[in-house]
Amino acid sequence: MTDFFKSSNFKIALLKFCLFFVGILAADQAIKAVFLDGFHFDGEFISLILTFNKGVAFSMFAFLGENLKFIQIVIILGLLTYLFYEKKLFLNHAVEFGILAGAGFSNIIDRFIHGGVVDYVFWHKWFEFAVFNFADVMIDFAVVILIIRMMFDKNLKGKK
Repeated sequence: MTDFFKSSNFKIALLKFCLFFVGILAADQAIKAVFLDGFHFDGEFISLILTFNKGVAFSMFAFLGENLKFIQIVIILGLLTYLFYEKKLFLNHAVEFGILAGAGFSNIIDRFIHGGVVDYVFWHKWFEFAVFNFADVMIDFAVVILIIRMMFDKNLKGKK
């Protein structure tokens, strides 16, 4: 097991994970700082407004209050622990997991500092959609890429 952690493949995957983790977290926090400093924009389709989401997507689980951030930490740490044991999964998808973890931790940081997740993109043309942020988009992006890559890998294995 220790040989795995010394391998160049693991070191490269860990570097990719860390770069994307830090990059996404830093980018998201920088964007949020702009809105926390007072920036806003009202458009016909989209408004950029500061809100604090006490729940998760569509404000679900807001009733959990302060406990939600601790539950989310446990979920993310559980995912990272799982990756520790599923080494091949980590090696093959370090970038996607780095994006997921960076975005997830960025939103958790907001819960500790601001009492809720800093959201700012509000679609309101034809219907009102949930207010969201860059980290939310990155989480969705990482999940889609994970699914596509896993399906593609599965199809390649099935053709052999």
